Amino acid sequence: MDYTVLAYYVLTPIEDPALEVRRHKDFFQGRDFRGRIYISEEGINGQASGSQQAAQEYMEWLTQDLRFAEVHFKLHFANEHPFPKMTVKYRKQLVAIDSPVDFSMRGEPLSPKEWKKKLEEKDSRTLLLDVRNNYEWKVGHFEGAELPDLEQFRHFPEYARKLKDEYGADAPVMMYCTGGIRCEYYSALLKQEGFEEVYQLDGGVIQYGLEEGSQPWKGK
Repeated sequence: MDYTVLAYYVLTPIEDPALEVRRHKDFFQGRDFRGRIYISEEGINGQASGSQQAAQEYMEWLTQDLRFAEVHFKLHFANEHPFPKMTVKYRKQLVAIDSPVDFSMRGEPLSPKEWKKKLEEKDSRTLLLDVRNNYEWKVGHFEGAELPDLEQFRHFPEYARKLKDEYGADAPVMMYCTGGIRCEYYSALLKQEGFEEVYQLDGGVIQYGLEEGSQPWKGK
């Protein structure tokens, strides 16, 4: 396996995201790296691949900055680059949403082991939400998970209000996504809407698959 594939995000205030974009582009100059890295005032979200040496250098370089010191990289390995080119760009929002988000109100993160136990113990009042894309849900999802009926996830705040009207703010909510970043946004929005008990799968289904395998999963 010649290449290390990285997936990561970090939510932290970035005062000058344009400067951070330039810093990243300068770092990747001349290095064997490809992928997509988006930077905003909210933080960084990245998926990229590089030679093992280049990937190690990037992780060390990024985490030397105290703003990004706590970032958790999810790693796997490949025989070739899964990305066609290197893109680093500014995005106004890392996750498109039509509402301000207070990240201090994020849901309680559960490790894959804790999540599996919580799934086994949940009762009929617990809402299990899959906030990935529609095509991902069709390929596979946790047994009993609901896919929000939304044309665009930027309208999630409206969906959260409907959930509260239907189930009440005291209904426990378990939420998962692909790598974790969507849940950071959507769990906070649920808490802002008044939901009292909100949990999110730390690291998303990527980390769950690495640690716990495919149970209790329906599909691929």
